[in-house]
Amino acid sequence: MAKWTPRHEAPEPLEGPVVATITGGTILWFVLFVAQLPFYGWFDDHGHLWWLWTCLAGAGLGLIGIWYVRRRDAAIKRDAAAKADGRDGPPNTAHEMTDPVTD
Repeated sequence: MAKWTPRHEAPEPLEGPVVATITGGTILWFVLFVAQLPFYGWFDDHGHLWWLWTCLAGAGLGLIGIWYVRRRDAAIKRDAAAKADGRDGPPNTAHEMTDPVTD
């Protein structure tokens, strides 16, 4: 446990293809749901119907996740563009949100 002390700096967060990862997971959950539909009766007879609904819930939550990470990615890109233009942070007024900055 000695190696986990405050003396060691935390690594930077890993940024990868987040939107693609969440989309792939959502598709996988939906495919699993559709693949289990023909066996609905078997799942119902054996008390495993929750497997089917778990896959559907995973697909539904994945859709929310896709919406969230796409908005997050867009916000990160907007912030990077604002910093590149010399502005620091989000726009403060509605005018700044609609009109480009002119120097």
